[in-house]
Amino acid sequence: MKKNLVIATRGSRLALWQADAVKRSLRKAHPFLEVTLEVVKTAGDIMQDVPLAKIGGKGLFVKEIEDALLRGRADLAVHSVKDVPMALPEGLALACVPAREDCRDAFLSVRYADVSALPEGARVGTSSLRRQAQLLALRPDLRVVPLRGNVDTRLRRLNEGVCDAIVLAAAALRRLNLTAPVARFLETERFLPAVGQGALGLECRADDRELAGVLRELEDRATRCCVEAERGLLAGLEGGCQVPVAGHARLLDENTLHLEALVADIDGSRMLRRERSGTAADPRGLGLRLADELLENGAREILEQLTRGQ
Repeated sequence: MKKNLVIATRGSRLALWQADAVKRSLRKAHPFLEVTLEVVKTAGDIMQDVPLAKIGGKGLFVKEIEDALLRGRADLAVHSVKDVPMALPEGLALACVPAREDCRDAFLSVRYADVSALPEGARVGTSSLRRQAQLLALRPDLRVVPLRGNVDTRLRRLNEGVCDAIVLAAAALRRLNLTAPVARFLETERFLPAVGQGALGLECRADDRELAGVLRELEDRATRCCVEAERGLLAGLEGGCQVPVAGHARLLDENTLHLEALVADIDGSRMLRRERSGTAADPRGLGLRLADELLENGAREILEQLTRGQ
């Protein structure tokens, strides 16, 4: 096995934490392995002043990193799974999905205890159409304001009073040990997370079998099953950052997987939510079947309308 590995990663504090966590795990399993981080700036990092839904396209946070893998500048990439497109470039593979962190969203505020406690017309910051739709379904009077940037930037804007509340991934807060005066996790029964939220994906060249074997030591079966079901759902819906789609899978026992999904209008006026159980041996198939059910029961019309409006 080679003695030196280069991990490609984005440069945000969260991305560096995630890449360093993988580095530590690799070094723990292989103490003589030298692992270095290569910071790569992606299109999504550069275009901070444009809402994600308006940039369009897929792979905004991974394309340049994948290019580094394909050109041999790096051996391994650490991604947030929710940023990884359904179809990987030829020659690359999602070789490992480690154990997942908290998949929920978190409500953060300086003064208000929960979404229900916000005053009429309160400003809630998020760049996610999925979060926007679910917030407005709960509280149509809210003003959802675009909020991009890294986690520290968003918390700073909350503390500066730009927003009355913000919604972030709980995993980011836990990994960076961050909080706010009010921090409340939004349970999945009430607020479905993004596909792959809280999970990491380790990508490498498909022909690097030696590295793939090493990465299998970090693999978590339960997380892989859940992620594959959620990604199957998104693939069936052909969704991305431009549409409000949510998905959350749970492994109920050794052989049974349960998947919940949501498709919505961006204003929350139509919320189509379905769930289905299936075998853990075919997680992607479960996601695709639930996508078909959603499409047959109104999701196709919602998604087509959203596409026409872009």
